[in-house]
Amino acid sequence: MEIRENTSSEAQLSEEEALDLATHLKERLRAGLPIDSDPDSIATMIAGLGDSRGLLRRSFSGGLGSVGKAAVPALCQAMKHSPQVTVRRAAAKTLTLIKDPSSLPDLLSTFLSDTDSVVQGSTMGAMASMGDQSVEAILSIIAAPESTEMQIGLANWALTLIGDRAPQVLRQAATSENPNIRKASISALGSQIQNLDAEDDKQLFLNALSDPYAEIRAEAVTLIGKFDDTKIAVKLVMPKLADSDPWVRKNSALSLMKLRDTSALNALQERAKNEDDDVVLSVLKLAINQLTRAEGG
Repeated sequence: MEIRENTSSEAQLSEEEALDLATHLKERLRAGLPIDSDPDSIATMIAGLGDSRGLLRRSFSGGLGSVGKAAVPALCQAMKHSPQVTVRRAAAKTLTLIKDPSSLPDLLSTFLSDTDSVVQGSTMGAMASMGDQSVEAILSIIAAPESTEMQIGLANWALTLIGDRAPQVLRQAATSENPNIRKASISALGSQIQNLDAEDDKQLFLNALSDPYAEIRAEAVTLIGKFDDTKIAVKLVMPKLADSDPWVRKNSALSLMKLRDTSALNALQERAKNEDDDVVLSVLKLAINQLTRAEGG
């Protein structure tokens, strides 16, 4: 099959060539036969990633995913340099299927440099697919002062996806000198630390509750509100009703409300008498009303 080139010297397939190739790939994959992994075959499949038909693109992506590591260098080149946003998107998504750590540097650089939001999301998804091997790269985005809110949001999303696949790496990161990294790590660990059985995990949250940065304390009390062990959770959260930061006080009241343990009612009522922030006071009143109903019911 001959591959045409467009004005930017990037290979392209005609509609008929793309359809023939997609049919060929489907047949081989269904039969459990290997996909050709020579450079020309890989280049042809990558050219197909620019096809306007989504089903065909998925066939080419599946073929490249079946080839595996041999396709990674060409996919990284396409992801980084293709003038077609469709190709860059599809190349990044295909790297998610392969999960090869050697692609991490290219995924990170593309994430930081490509202005297309889908490419950014796809590269971050590919990094997240590699679990603990990608945590360091993802945390570097959170730590960088020049990272945008969207980039940091995607990085936090990825860490949450990784979650229990990288507990030790995240526990270590939770003690970082960088407050943004501490916050992201605590948040990512929160989905798996539900009962505070492990002493190390309990200590992480105790440290977070007394962190000098209010955002981390606020995050910690929010996560503790999801714990299964209500009595321990309430005991940890109640003192934060008197925190110096109104956001922490508000989150503490919300967590106590969600925990539905009426033993927190007195503490909420006492705080309401002294609260001078109108937003926090309204949340305190809501929590008091909810727990009063629970006590009566």
